[in-house]
Amino acid sequence: MQDTLILTTLLLGAAVVAVPMAARLGLGSVLGYLLAGVAIGPLLGAEAAELQHVAEFGVVMMLFLIGLELDPRALWGMRHRLIGLGGLQIGLTTLLLMLGFMALGQAWQTALAIGMIFALSSTAIVLQTLDEKGLMQTSGGRNTFSVLLTQDIAVIPMLALLPLLALRSPVVMQDDGSMALGSDVDDAAHHTISLVDGLPAWGVTLVTIGAVASVILVGIFLTRPLFRYIHHARLREMYTALALLMVVSIAALMSLVGLSAALGTFLAGVVLANSEFRHELESDLAPFKGLLLGLFFITVGAGIDFGTLFAAPVRIFGITIAMMLTKGAVLYLLARIFDLRGRARWLFTLGLAQAGEFGFVLLAFSEQQNVIGTALSAELLLIVALSMLITPLLFIAYDRLSHRMGSDAKEPYEEDDIDEKGPVIIAGIGRFGQVVNRLVQASGYSTVVLDSDLNTVQLMRTFGFKGFFGDPTRPDILHAAGIDQASVLVVALDGKASAVNLVRYARTHYPDLHIVARARDRVHVYELYAAGANDIVRELFDGSLRAGRYVLENLGLSDYEASEAEMAFYHHDRATLRDLAEVWDPDIPIAQNKAYVERAKAANRDLETQLAQALDETERNQSRLGGRAKRPNED
Repeated sequence: MQDTLILTTLLLGAAVVAVPMAARLGLGSVLGYLLAGVAIGPLLGAEAAELQHVAEFGVVMMLFLIGLELDPRALWGMRHRLIGLGGLQIGLTTLLLMLGFMALGQAWQTALAIGMIFALSSTAIVLQTLDEKGLMQTSGGRNTFSVLLTQDIAVIPMLALLPLLALRSPVVMQDDGSMALGSDVDDAAHHTISLVDGLPAWGVTLVTIGAVASVILVGIFLTRPLFRYIHHARLREMYTALALLMVVSIAALMSLVGLSAALGTFLAGVVLANSEFRHELESDLAPFKGLLLGLFFITVGAGIDFGTLFAAPVRIFGITIAMMLTKGAVLYLLARIFDLRGRARWLFTLGLAQAGEFGFVLLAFSEQQNVIGTALSAELLLIVALSMLITPLLFIAYDRLSHRMGSDAKEPYEEDDIDEKGPVIIAGIGRFGQVVNRLVQASGYSTVVLDSDLNTVQLMRTFGFKGFFGDPTRPDILHAAGIDQASVLVVALDGKASAVNLVRYARTHYPDLHIVARARDRVHVYELYAAGANDIVRELFDGSLRAGRYVLENLGLSDYEASEAEMAFYHHDRATLRDLAEVWDPDIPIAQNKAYVERAKAANRDLETQLAQALDETERNQSRLGGRAKRPNED
């Protein structure tokens, strides 16, 4: 117990000291955790490896939360990047690194294993850094995520292939830098519970498919009853317990059938992406993910074997740099082929150049299977850890490069794949559009919200309202949102010209569509009217009317009289707008349009008459009901 408390104090203390310092220096939290691990590594000793197994749940939870943000249809929409971009990255990197290690004297089987291991990048470091820097929704960020997801999926066939590459005896690295065969590795030292050991190939396949199917079925059919059962306990901590149980049980099941725990929880997250409990799960697991990821980074730093490093620093640093350069060259080539430009290309190249945390798992498994020898495995583990330690420095280099490319130039954000359709499309989700959206949804109707401001869309998602990032004035975006089946289009864009153009396009191509548009002012009303809007709402008109009614009430009119004056003004103004729209000419300034000015003056005189008549009628009605309040200036 005492040792546990001391270890916990040591870990938390190192994180509290190092991470804020690294963040203030602009180095990022990941590098802070890694440096904290390097500093306390000698104090942890053998505990570092045990802690790493616990800390890997941070990666598992991270992929579960990522899955919650994805819809299965969105994942299907990423298939070209997953198969093309991700598959080519793994294949080309593995081939080049395999040839490189064969040139160092390594057997082709071991060289292939090393190539596969180094082809994987660090999901934990890269996604954490992209999230901190707000780069996840950029073109470079989304393509980076696609490759990382492909790599995580590729771990499964790699685990299946590695036993086929086993040598009769493992490979060791000699003092002169050459690689040769060594003594056998004791496989009996590692025992794990498995549901597939001893089964024929078809049996392993059936058990694996059954495990995946069970995760999907439980997510679809049992999640709602479980949450209802927990809800009756009325204990907040039970929600957290259920969220942790889901993640841990799925990870355990995947491990029992020989699959990646991280990939299994990612699949479960995708299944639950459309669940009403998604936000509950996110809020419950986010703190655990952050702490466990930090612990994972600390264990990576603590796991650096400086004894092995100082024994052959030139060789180890040389292989590390050569591996990262080779990987970076492949990434840069693919970025050009897939038309990534500017900052997106450099983010993609620099962000994925390291080896990843799955390298630790694959190296341990390769050592068990006599594919890689103990001494060589120790050096390769060090290379993986060093490349991860260098990665935050590459992101700093990316920031400097981005600044040189122009401080005013913003990273282009890739628009969302719109996977929903509804009877109401709301273009623009500022203050006006938000109120419309909430009212319509609360009344039981579905909406498709589009906005070109990524921050606004992300803020909506924080409060549980789904929106899509994209330019609502683009015909392809409107088509994806289902405008050809929609009943109503709400135009609430900030730009006056954009709003008019959208109304004109929608009216031209969809004549039966009802268009409700927000107007900035009277001139904007006329423009939207000419473009074909059915209902036009001035953004400040209703609020100004209410304020005027309050003024009348405090000047002596009764609530009823003030309300009647308000309604009379409202109906007169709407009629006047339609009348003035007939004489409005966009080519003539309003002050110089004589017909418009004369008709506006006549409308004002008519307004005074109508308001006086409305108040007199109200007075007569109230007299019949037993009196009224005195009007202003009345004796």
